[in-house]
Amino acid sequence: MKLSFFTLFPQLIAPYFEDSILKRARESGILEVEAINFREFATNAYQKVDNPPISGGAGQVLMFESLSCALWEARESHIIFLSPCGKRFGQNDALRLARKPHISFVCGRYEGFDERLIESFGDEVFSIGDFILTGGELGALCLADSIARQIPGVLGNEDSLKGESFESYLLEAPNFAKNTTDFEKTIKNLPKLAIPSEYSKGNHNRIASLKHSLAGCKTQYFRPDLFRAYLATTKQ
Repeated sequence: MKLSFFTLFPQLIAPYFEDSILKRARESGILEVEAINFREFATNAYQKVDNPPISGGAGQVLMFESLSCALWEARESHIIFLSPCGKRFGQNDALRLARKPHISFVCGRYEGFDERLIESFGDEVFSIGDFILTGGELGALCLADSIARQIPGVLGNEDSLKGESFESYLLEAPNFAKNTTDFEKTIKNLPKLAIPSEYSKGNHNRIASLKHSLAGCKTQYFRPDLFRAYLATTKQ
């Protein structure tokens, strides 16, 4: 998969792919990443890409003519705009988009995009939440990370993708690291720190059943909205 980022600050993008899992995916050829400074496509001598809004008011708006020249080069890719007005990005979107061969993320700045850019080039518009950032780069990296890990070969252990949060509206069941021998002795008389004994008995069917039950409890506590959606699916 190829990931392209259209941004005024390409130096914010590159470091994220220089470590850990995504670095290995890039080095192995599973991922190709590029950051494109759309100021280079400006049609004026000063490489200006923003103007005041035609309606008046504070701030600057990214101009149609500058960014459209850049996006024309990416028209064969799946173009995603990052904007507070967009649909909330979710796990199902990551699964679906992981099958695309080339995705372009358009990262806004200032007061946002000339609306004609979205209408002319946008395949989808996403938001990562109901809050405002100084630019779309962080949002684009969140989407890229979530999408990339769904691509076969990116994660070292494909089993890591099984039973993740938000599948079937449930959060992932609580996880516990194995205790060291010394720590086991320390917490022996501290029941609040005890791990459910079923986890260590090796009965995979019972462990799966317990995890499903705990996932329901965790979802009901932390995300009652998701739990209501889960209950609705079980009643169908």
